Amino acid sequence: MLIHGGTIIDPASGIQARGDILVKDGRIESIELGQSLERAADQIIDAEGCLVTPGLIDPHVHLREPSEGQQHRETIAVGSAAALAGGFTTVCSMPNTLPPPDSAERVGALLERGRLAGNARVFPVACGTIGRAGESPTDVASLIQAGACGISDDGDGIADDDVMDAVLEQVARADTCFMQHCQDPSMTPDAAMNAGTLAVKLGLGGWPREAETSMIERDVRLNERHGAKYHAQHLSCAESVDAIANARQAGQPVTAEASPHHLLLTEEACRDYDSVFKVNPPLRTSADIEAIKSGIARGTITILATDQAPHPPQAKQTDFASAAFGMVSIECALPLYRKALIDDGVIDWSRLIAMMTIEPAALVGLEHLGRLTRGGVADLTIIDPDLEWTISAEDFLTTGRNCPFEGWTVTGRAITTIVGGEARWSLQGDSRLTLATGH
Repeated sequence: MLIHGGTIIDPASGIQARGDILVKDGRIESIELGQSLERAADQIIDAEGCLVTPGLIDPHVHLREPSEGQQHRETIAVGSAAALAGGFTTVCSMPNTLPPPDSAERVGALLERGRLAGNARVFPVACGTIGRAGESPTDVASLIQAGACGISDDGDGIADDDVMDAVLEQVARADTCFMQHCQDPSMTPDAAMNAGTLAVKLGLGGWPREAETSMIERDVRLNERHGAKYHAQHLSCAESVDAIANARQAGQPVTAEASPHHLLLTEEACRDYDSVFKVNPPLRTSADIEAIKSGIARGTITILATDQAPHPPQAKQTDFASAAFGMVSIECALPLYRKALIDDGVIDWSRLIAMMTIEPAALVGLEHLGRLTRGGVADLTIIDPDLEWTISAEDFLTTGRNCPFEGWTVTGRAITTIVGGEARWSLQGDSRLTLATGH
């Protein structure tokens, strides 16, 4: 395979230049900058006018399998195919499944299901506590040895101080990462949206920002004696950005992520009781959006993650207070990040790609991915940065239709997603992709 004429962006090496990439046997054989590679190839992809980047990585995706006794139609195969359509070559699956991955056997089964699906690479994040119940720590070392890429009880935070302390100790010893769903449940009974005057007016339970920030501050305090890699998921408020900044300035190995909805939507979207806008943590204020953007600009927040959370229609088509939390955006995340961060002048394309490649790869110990190197794994994403299109959930591969960006016109799209040297997804009807085959 020859990828010809695109602008190659590889944050790991600092490359941002026009060039060609030759792929052979699943590996990058050569990268030529500034001139064409005159080589025979079984497939030539015309990337003229496009960006050619390392395969995108999403470290926070809900694939919903296994789902014993649940109504979910999403599977590892479906969810990993949806990831390809968004330009993602690798996803990290969250552990809030039934049963949850709290044993080496269950982690191994998830890895095998991902391999058999043959779409984006799937790496499971395993449970921090047995049964994801928050009461007894799992055997972290055995979970990592079985192939888990990190540890989390996502869907819930670990509220008990002693349990969290024990989990962090194991995470540090195993040299892996802990991803915290930052929510103190004692502060969020019956909470449905951001706490404030709008929640009171709508008669909905309010979700205080302290529920998020206090858990981050507690975890940072506990982690002072362990030094574990600690990652705060889906930051939603200004105070949490400050808490992460303080921890990083103190030298703690702390990272954080931002999601599309917390960069583009506010609590005002909930005014009409449309449950598609119900998410955990909740949409907050425009001031919080600006704080998150500032955190990205300053390097406090280093990772972008969708928190892809598909639900069947019946879980969302009910009253706001009773509806399930969660949104889908993995198939349109790239242009949404562009809109929020590049078009607003917060960061440039190179930094955006870094936050979707080398940064998440480093978090979950997949440093061989997320970069373009000679002899390296040929996971690549080809992006048309100027392609304008309208988001329609009906066109998504995911079974979830709970997309809060329905009808938005956006710019930029992944048009080809390559995993292990194989073009596993391309935008239907895009005639630029394959110039020739078998010559």
